[in-house]
Amino acid sequence: MTPIVILGAGFAALKAVSVLRKQGFQHKITLVAPKPELFYYPSLIWIPAGLRDKAALTINILPYLQRHHVDYRVGSVQCIEPQDNLIKLNDGEIHYDRLIIATGGRFIKKLAGIEHVHIPCESYEATKAYSDKLAQMQGGTLAFGFSSNPNEPAAMRGGPMFEFLFGIDTLLRQQKRRNSFKLVFFSPASKPGRRLGEKAVDNLLKEMQRRGIETHLGHPLQGFTRNRVKTEGGEFHSDLTLFMPGMTGPAWLNGSRLPLSAGGFIQADEFCQVAGYSGIYVAGDSGSFTGPDWLPKQAHIADLQAISAVKNLLAGLDGKAPTHRFTAELICIVDTLDSGVLVFRNLKHNFMFKGFWLHWVKRFFEWFYLRAYR
Repeated sequence: MTPIVILGAGFAALKAVSVLRKQGFQHKITLVAPKPELFYYPSLIWIPAGLRDKAALTINILPYLQRHHVDYRVGSVQCIEPQDNLIKLNDGEIHYDRLIIATGGRFIKKLAGIEHVHIPCESYEATKAYSDKLAQMQGGTLAFGFSSNPNEPAAMRGGPMFEFLFGIDTLLRQQKRRNSFKLVFFSPASKPGRRLGEKAVDNLLKEMQRRGIETHLGHPLQGFTRNRVKTEGGEFHSDLTLFMPGMTGPAWLNGSRLPLSAGGFIQADEFCQVAGYSGIYVAGDSGSFTGPDWLPKQAHIADLQAISAVKNLLAGLDGKAPTHRFTAELICIVDTLDSGVLVFRNLKHNFMFKGFWLHWVKRFFEWFYLRAYR
């Protein structure tokens, strides 16, 4: 039986590896993922401007795993049988003593006609296909929007959509093509992005108005066609639609016996421990966690959850009760291609400020963050 198995190769999984070793755990660790790669999704926002390509955002993690003496096993999870400490993979199975689940979530694709939209954070290919179409257009209407999981409203990724919206507006202005396009932002929420804080939402909406971006807010979505966005409050034309659906847990959860939230995520307690299972922990987009309703699904919080999961897992190995709670906080830079807005929120504070230099701060952070894994 493997002492510790980590499922996934994203932010939470790799953070768990480093924290385990830094905390002095010297026994065997096995990481299971379909590919030994970390893809840096936050920088997809720069694909339309040509500032990044797939190679720049794809990190081979095998050297990182070797440095930390971690065994890599290629495989896709089919289900977990927690009563037997067993993980079933597409090509075999693996037993574990302790388990950290960090396989990420998936987008909900139930809206009619969703095949007609581009979902940017689904993959590099989806974002590149959108970028290529935009580059070929002479003009038209561009629609940008996002929604949430109706059973778990916090399960959304709205921040990147604001960045695509403002970044493409800036790009078109730099290309002197902005007057040939109409930009429309839509969301079923009347105040989209409220997790950032009321002041931040008001400022984002004011920025849309300043840039001449139209809005269609507060109407539940009905679906899409090749050139229409349909809502209960009416429909409007769109020549090219960028849309981020709400999120739910990975598909393999349907075949497992792990406790799930109403939104389809693994139910975790305040210590990132899967409810009812002392040896299983979850971090990142796979889990549903206790905390404020603005708790984000982003790389930063995934890292914090991984730290908490590891410390509590190690405490359990020593026969101690879990005590380490992850910090509930939101930190992001809403990039506009030539500037940025820093938003910070925790249980006590919520503030924001803007500056042209924040664009470069975000680019520097990408380099700084990824250097540990290169």
